[in-house]
Amino acid sequence: MSEVLIRGATHVLTMDDAGRELSGADIRLADGVITEIGQGLEPRGEVIQAEGCLVTPGLVNTHHHLYQSLTRAVPGGQDALLFGWLKTLYPIWARFGPEEVYVSALTGLAELALSGCTLTSDHLYLYPGGARLDDTIAAAGEIGMRFHPTRGAMSIGESAGGLPPDALVEAEAAILEDCIRVVDAFHDPAPGAMLRVGIAPCSPFSVSRELMRDAALLARDKGVMLHTHLAENDEDVAYSLAQFGCRPGQYAEGLGWTGPDVWHAHCVKLDGDEIDLFARSRTGIAHCPCSNCRLGSGIAPVRAMRDAGVPVGLGVDGSASNDAGNLVAEARQALLLQRVARGADAMSAREALWIATRGGAEVLGREDCGRIAPGARADLALWNLRGVESAGSWDPAALLLAGPTRVRDLFVEGRQVVRDGQIATLDLPQVLERQRHLARRLAEAV
Repeated sequence: MSEVLIRGATHVLTMDDAGRELSGADIRLADGVITEIGQGLEPRGEVIQAEGCLVTPGLVNTHHHLYQSLTRAVPGGQDALLFGWLKTLYPIWARFGPEEVYVSALTGLAELALSGCTLTSDHLYLYPGGARLDDTIAAAGEIGMRFHPTRGAMSIGESAGGLPPDALVEAEAAILEDCIRVVDAFHDPAPGAMLRVGIAPCSPFSVSRELMRDAALLARDKGVMLHTHLAENDEDVAYSLAQFGCRPGQYAEGLGWTGPDVWHAHCVKLDGDEIDLFARSRTGIAHCPCSNCRLGSGIAPVRAMRDAGVPVGLGVDGSASNDAGNLVAEARQALLLQRVARGADAMSAREALWIATRGGAEVLGREDCGRIAPGARADLALWNLRGVESAGSWDPAALLLAGPTRVRDLFVEGRQVVRDGQIATLDLPQVLERQRHLARRLAEAV
């Protein structure tokens, strides 16, 4: 692989162990890693001029439903709480097939890349019309994103007391069989991996206790991570108390769903005992502030989580509940919500950006990502500070306060995915035309 030299960055937020911030720095990328940081480095290969730019590690998205980018702002679900919103969307999602899953993933991944994201997870928990996890994996490979998809599932339909329609649930034996297939086919445990796979039953209200337990046993046998939704809103907690006789954190612990190989989405309604449990066990959390606001779920106690030592990353969640997939905007929202809840000094812009980079990498078990340091993966975002958003800003590192919210350049594994504000690896206008066509077709069918 040819070398790339990022030359003369006005400011570099490294997010390394020392929290270094550099001015006028050069960064050399070779063979997928950062090999050298300094000033006046000898150019070899391509040179990217970074004067007037802030350079950060690529942002890390720890929770998404890429397929939902086809169902943004759907009438009937715009003003509903979580369970009502799901019941509105399930019948629409049941009309999807492989093309819808693939094209929506391309669209969602492009949106993430333009917002500075280099590594994303995805939680695909329904497989209508022959769709498979393979469809999202193909999309990530085309755009060049570092990817951590999870094989989600729903097994309890409406007829059995669950939330999803029966048409969207699967037999539990078939779910576990396909989990084995995708892990064996795609998971790469090696350092620097571009693709890792997790196992992710959708939620305690859409799968059985037995599937949750079996999924945990299988994941540990295969050496992969576990993911699900947990304690998202008051309805979620009420369901747990009524059905299982305990709070969500206790339910998770009893089924083996705590530990450094587990991360839960949302956790808006964790209480103090559950926060302590997750801190002791190093169980990760994907904080999704925009979706939590959109669905009226509440403000997650991120300050208390961080103070207790819980690993916390950020997630944009699905584009049917956000309704955007802009990760740097998500980080700003996380900052603002903690200040609303706890005061203006509750969270700094730098801490929120740390959560969006180093924190997310930690949650996904990627010690090789989320920082700018020799030996770390060459995943970098370059932000143009000469635009109107940051004009007059005294602190170029306060990205979340003054912008911008779209990258100039983005590198993943040393390869350029965004160049001069445009996706460099695919014909995005063509993808978006396919996306619009599919969305129109779905709307007309409904």
